[in-house]
Parts: sequence; C-alpha cells; structure tokens
Amino acid sequence: MILDLLFPNRCIHCNRIIDPELLVCDLCFSQIYFTHYSYFENNPIKEKCSLFFPVENTFALLQFEEESLSRKIIHELKYKGREKTGKIIADWTTERLDFDHEKPDLLVSIPLHPKKFKERGYNQLHLFTETLSSFYNIPFDHQLIKRNYYSKAQALKDKKHRLESINTFSVTQPVTGKHILLIDDVFTTGNTVSSVAWEILNAGNNKVSVLVMAVDI
Repeated sequence: MILDLLFPNRCIHCNRIIDPELLVCDLCFSQIYFTHYSYFENNPIKEKCSLFFPVENTFALLQFEEESLSRKIIHELKYKGREKTGKIIADWTTERLDFDHEKPDLLVSIPLHPKKFKERGYNQLHLFTETLSSFYNIPFDHQLIKRNYYSKAQALKDKKHRLESINTFSVTQPVTGKHILLIDDVFTTGNTVSSVAWEILNAGNNKVSVLVMAVDI
C-alpha cells in the first residue's frame, strides 16, 4: 500500500494515475486498435499463413501500427519488464475470441532461447498463454518446442534476415493427432510461425491454428 502511494500505477499513454491492475486509462483505451478478426473466417493472417503451411484458423487481437498505442503496449510487455501486461492482453483476448465448441487440444507458445530468457527474465508469452489456458480450460505446454539458436528480436532484424530461420526450432517430444494453437506476440512476415508450424505438422498427424497478440502486415 505504501509503494502504491509513493509510486502509483500510471497509464502508459497519458500518465494518469490508474488502478494497479490496469495498463491504460478509460480514455486511452478507446485509442487501442483492435483487429475485430473472426477466428473461423478468412483474415489477413490466414491468407498469409496459407501461403506457407496448412493452417486451420487464425486470430490477432491488435493492429501493430507505427507510433500506435497498440505497439506501445507490446513493447511494454517485451522490453520494459512488465510481464503482467501479458495477463491484461489475455483478458482482452478472451472478451473477443470464442472457440464455439471447437477448442484446440493444446496451447503452445513460441519459445525464447535460454540466453534470451535469462536476459529478459521471463517469456512474454507465458503468462498470456497460461491465462488463456485457465479461461478456456485448454492445457498448455511451454516445453514442446525448443529454440535451437540464439537470435536478435524480429523487430531489430532487416527483412532479409527475418526470412532466415530454417531449423531454428525443434519438437522436444512425440506429439500426434493434436490440434495445436500456436501463440506468438507479433505476426510480421509469418516466418517464425511457419517454422514452428512445420515442426508440429511433421511430427505427426497434427493440425495447427495461430493466435497472436498483434499483427503487422
């Protein structure tokens, strides 16, 4: 309570004092760009993924636009140490995503390399995934996919190097006959998601859907 008085939680956009469990104030919330995608219908992510691998369904919560509040929210999560932002984004997702009795069997998030995990102190997708798991009653597995090589963040790569991720990932245990919802933070080229999806598809008779926090296409 003393810390809350001395260092109150503030809106990341306008700096107003807000409830400790919030990220933005009510006024700034209206400036967040939500996609309004339907999980079961065609959308830009599904169109892009379909060029690279067989995909079942896709969903993105936010538009990752330049200088937008949506981009600031993702950056707070990834680069400012605000791990709890993952739960807030998950809560927004559950308000907008209905699996309509066709739930996937397993939630799997894109892993960090152990070195990157140590640098950041957390995987920005874990709390997000675990919150979704609890809400939808779908199990998750943070260990199914392994990142084999250390690399800098997608946002810091030029376009050429974003496309180079062959054999970046591997499946750590047998998995077959599962519909896996693959979870990532930002969808850009689709290269990372595609690399992991093929590892899952090649592991057995599996299906893959994709859920991302934000889309930048």
